[in-house]
Amino acid sequence: MPDAGPGKPLPDVVAPGLDVLFCGINPSLLSAARGHHFARPGNRFWPALHLAGLTPRRLAPEEDRELLRHGLGVTNLVDRPTRTAAELTPGELRDGAAALGRLVEANRPRVLAVLGLTAWRLAVGSARAGWGRQPVRIGGADTWVLPNPSGLNAHFQLPDLARLYAGLREPPGPV
Repeated sequence: MPDAGPGKPLPDVVAPGLDVLFCGINPSLLSAARGHHFARPGNRFWPALHLAGLTPRRLAPEEDRELLRHGLGVTNLVDRPTRTAAELTPGELRDGAAALGRLVEANRPRVLAVLGLTAWRLAVGSARAGWGRQPVRIGGADTWVLPNPSGLNAHFQLPDLARLYAGLREPPGPV
């Protein structure tokens, strides 16, 4: 069941025992205004999920709560909406990582997929963290760092995102 939590402008879409919990960096101003995750028109989250085979059809942002029916959820590292993630402070990201650990521990998803390497590095204080499966588990979950689906992230095209997201269903063995 979605949990807005105190002071959350955008509700988490989370339930106990999810297969994958996706974690964006923070809500865009548009997502916060609409009350749905990844609501910007150029964001590739929804098409990537479908192309990855994680949803049977392309969901719209207004259907974000449908993710639960597919064993998926979504939250954010930082709750504060901004125009760009670059407006967040390292302290906000570190505090967000601590709160994320508590959320993951309480709900026990199999995999946590953080969408954004730079934010992740700042959040965990590891300038050397890389893409993919992480050596540290957050809240007990197998933790991955994958590309942010924002249309501003031109380094990764939609087929790349879909391939990487599809790999979350059956992650490989030990790091």
